[in-house]
Amino acid sequence: MSSLFTRLRGVDERNSGDTPNARQPAPGQPTDADRSPRSPEGRSPAPEEGPHRPPSSTGDAPPSRRLIDKQILALAVPALGALVAEPIFVLVDSAVVGHLGTAELAGLSLASTVLLTLVGLCVFLAYATTAAVARRIGAGHRREALQSGIDGMWLALGLGLVLAATLWIGGGWAIGAMGGTGEVAEHALVYLRWSGLGLPGMLVVLASTGVLRGLQDTRTPLYVAAGGATFNAVLNVVLVYGVGLGIAGSGIGTAVAQLTMGAVLGVVVVRGARREGASLRPAAGGIWSNARAGAPLFVRTLSLRLAILLTVFVATGLGEVTLAGYQVVASVWGLAAFALDALAIAAQALVGHGLGAGDRSHVRSVLRRTLQWGVGAGASLGLVMAVGGWWFALFFTSDPDVRTAVALGMAVCGLLLPMAGWVFVLDGVLIGAGDGRYLAWAGMVTFVVYVPFALAVRALAPDGAAGLAWLWAAFAGVFMAARALTTGLRARSDRWMVTGA
Repeated sequence: MSSLFTRLRGVDERNSGDTPNARQPAPGQPTDADRSPRSPEGRSPAPEEGPHRPPSSTGDAPPSRRLIDKQILALAVPALGALVAEPIFVLVDSAVVGHLGTAELAGLSLASTVLLTLVGLCVFLAYATTAAVARRIGAGHRREALQSGIDGMWLALGLGLVLAATLWIGGGWAIGAMGGTGEVAEHALVYLRWSGLGLPGMLVVLASTGVLRGLQDTRTPLYVAAGGATFNAVLNVVLVYGVGLGIAGSGIGTAVAQLTMGAVLGVVVVRGARREGASLRPAAGGIWSNARAGAPLFVRTLSLRLAILLTVFVATGLGEVTLAGYQVVASVWGLAAFALDALAIAAQALVGHGLGAGDRSHVRSVLRRTLQWGVGAGASLGLVMAVGGWWFALFFTSDPDVRTAVALGMAVCGLLLPMAGWVFVLDGVLIGAGDGRYLAWAGMVTFVVYVPFALAVRALAPDGAAGLAWLWAAFAGVFMAARALTTGLRARSDRWMVTGA
């Protein structure tokens, strides 16, 4: 890590003057002194382009650390709020449905696993749109940026309709494949079908959030996510208990809330597109372009999901104590990941914007500073996990064996979390740069590297606390180290730093 920081510092110093990528004005055109680097007509940039714009491009000295920190925090803090708000849907549903009975709660667990997996795999709708919009905004092509966002939203709507129909028709097969039987399977299917109707709205939320992130607006998605979570909680209580619809009411309430969120964010993006003269009609070419850009990121996300599923498979094979402890540690790890993801989202928007503007110096400064933030945040959160593991365990279980397993597993995670911060940020940087093909390839390679280590833990590690410690050493250590190596090597090169729209 230190070698990459040193390299980036040297690049910043060498690029503090004119860069080889600075575009020279054609004869008769205004010079950089006459216009903003993002305004080819010589006008001052419109204020709608966001308050968190990087400073002037190519020929200027890199911005100060304080200014970059301000840009990172202005994007990351609201993004963190939005990320945390999303899982509240499942928590609210669990709290409401849990009072209906054990079978209903177990059914909700199966159905929500299917839904969260589908939504997780479709996160490329946000990532690809963020990179495309940010790059075009940085290049001064605001209308084209919003046009790309509209095309991405049409792709999300179409994909959501297909998935909703598929779940309504084939949901029973999906529940059966996960081992659901009897009354549990019946409740799971009911929730899956009704909640699945909200998938078009949820995927539009992803795509429109990507557009707004590309515009460096992370506050609007935060407000909508918070409002949606509140609306969902109210609907669930009213429909489940007031109307008496049971678990179906919970699914309907979630679907209505997600469709409403999608409509609100969609209106925000559409209004911006209309102001810039972008077409609102679905364009096959634009939709196909978004699909092609998102495909590599889908593969990248798939590799992560496969690694998580493999980890759960290993934990299951190591016994009840290990599996219970894994669930607790994974929950805390997930919360820490939200904070690191928020930094990655800030990196996506700032890197995409900088490359679109042709400002490699600023991009290198953002890369170096976000890495420092990522490692620092990982170290801080890791210290809390390592030191507070035993006290965290007290909130989740009264079983002394599980408590010991949780404490040991969190100690391992805490030691390795700084490396995870490095990985998350570099992931965001390369996504923002549109380097999806490399991330897809690297994701599958790292998964292949992880497989034998995970299987060795299942075959050789003891059950209980020691087994959980070895499992997290394999996932948070080996798997994350492989990701750190592949993304770090890429960041050391200049191949991902493709400038322009």
